[in-house]
Amino acid sequence: MAVSGNVGIALALTLVAGLSTGIGSAIAYFIKRPKVIYLSFSLGLSAGVMIYVSFVELLPGAVERVGESLGVLFFFIGIAFIAIVDLLVPEPENPHNYEGLDEPESPGASHHLMRTGVMTALAIGIHNFPEGLATFAAALSDVRVGVFIAIAIAIHNIPEGIAVSVPIFYATGNKNKAFLYSFLSGVSEPIGALIGFLVLMPFLKPAVLAGTLAFVAGIMIYISLDELLPMAHRYGHGHLVITGVVLGMLIMALSLMML
Repeated sequence: MAVSGNVGIALALTLVAGLSTGIGSAIAYFIKRPKVIYLSFSLGLSAGVMIYVSFVELLPGAVERVGESLGVLFFFIGIAFIAIVDLLVPEPENPHNYEGLDEPESPGASHHLMRTGVMTALAIGIHNFPEGLATFAAALSDVRVGVFIAIAIAIHNIPEGIAVSVPIFYATGNKNKAFLYSFLSGVSEPIGALIGFLVLMPFLKPAVLAGTLAFVAGIMIYISLDELLPMAHRYGHGHLVITGVVLGMLIMALSLMML
């Protein structure tokens, strides 16, 4: 496992995943409301990838290296960590609500929309920080796993970008300002990876990396169950959501067998 050789790739993958919020901002420029059928399917797909890789690749790999007790402990510490981050975000601005996806009445209509957009940007920034650590740590251990995690996170960062940019655009009428706030909310993801790099590298022995991967698995399971799937079902198309989950798992399974 060439850990040091993967650092640049891990940071690059995290940067791509985080800045995909900008894609959501760009989409918001051109459409009034995203097609919920595509949104439901893509979020289900993202959840399937993250759930499968957590339970089939990351957690078993950690258990194999540090033992079942420590592996399971770090897994639940990861869940507790992201749950605490989630609880610290005020409910009205929690990115899990994605209120920004609802179309406001007219551009420049409300100062409240501006506050909602800014607070959503801050909330998503806080929320993306551990996701950056998750992508970085996974790619550091195995680039192929890191690639799929980065793709899964990028998919669900797109509606986050919409959630930030739409209310700011309708509050100000300024598309550039809306894009900027959304873009900045995604920057916290590569920052999380960079801090993870600075913190982990001095202590990066196989056991530490294994524990980190179990920790990351816990983060991703929480995100999938608490964020991605509830949001996907919020827009209906329940069978399509499950189809996306199963397809995401299948894609991840085939990729791990072939690579």
